[in-house]
Amino acid sequence: MLIPQASNTASNVDAVFYRILWIEISLLVIVTFTMVFFVVKYNSRKKTVPENISGSVLLEIIWTVIPTLIVLVMFYIGLVSFDSIRAVPKTVMDIRVNGRQWSWLFTYENNRQSSDLRVPVGKAVKLLLTSDDVLHSFYIPAFRIKEDCVPKMETYLSFTPDEIGTYDIFCTEFCGLGHSGMVAKVVVMNNNDFDSWYAAVPAAAKIDGKKVLEEKGCLGCHTTDGSKKIGPTFKGLYDSQVTVSTNGKERNVKADEDYLRKSIREPKADVVKGYPDVMPAVPVSPGELDAIVEYIETLK
Repeated sequence: MLIPQASNTASNVDAVFYRILWIEISLLVIVTFTMVFFVVKYNSRKKTVPENISGSVLLEIIWTVIPTLIVLVMFYIGLVSFDSIRAVPKTVMDIRVNGRQWSWLFTYENNRQSSDLRVPVGKAVKLLLTSDDVLHSFYIPAFRIKEDCVPKMETYLSFTPDEIGTYDIFCTEFCGLGHSGMVAKVVVMNNNDFDSWYAAVPAAAKIDGKKVLEEKGCLGCHTTDGSKKIGPTFKGLYDSQVTVSTNGKERNVKADEDYLRKSIREPKADVVKGYPDVMPAVPVSPGELDAIVEYIETLK
């Protein structure tokens, strides 16, 4: 059973899928019937002598023209569907999508950012996709849309959500150790709720360290509950003794504020023993860096 349709693009893709499926089923039935028919008719126990046919121009034309027409029909219905998916309405809301190891970041026209994609029901959306590091592939199964996120290049997707609800987002291009955890959600909201969320300005008085970790994708590799992922957990990290590799040499260091700040800005300087050297430098402002360090200090 297919995942329920939740956008205008889903019905087009499903229509193509079902049409091609029925063509394939029809061909399977024809080929299977013909094969069984000849097996029965020319069974050796019936001692039937098959006719020796040296050639038939008509047969050659038939088995050339019919498959060609079938391929052209499948190409046409696929092209029409693809065209409808790639066509962007005149009135559309642009949302920037940044893929990075291993999370998604969504930036709206008013510069609001979110780790989940929030969109209004019934309104056209255009996603402008790119990657901060390696090749990723943005996929929403319920919308039947998928597009690569390419470093230093912008691609796009367009859709209109038509069902309120929450739907999965996946990366379908193997992008490293944390690929399987590179997930997010599409939250389709009614227009009033979306307008309220969109217009709300996050409090500027104090930056939420945990929120920054979520938006920067840090929690895709690190945890706050003591469990292990690709990187060490933040729980109990502050003021603990950590064994790191510095320029190929192991040493023990204290995970104080200076260590935390350096690890965020220069993650390859001191690589924690037992973990891969895959963390990129995290682009944070001084205020965001302070908030992250303060939050990690609370996870004792």
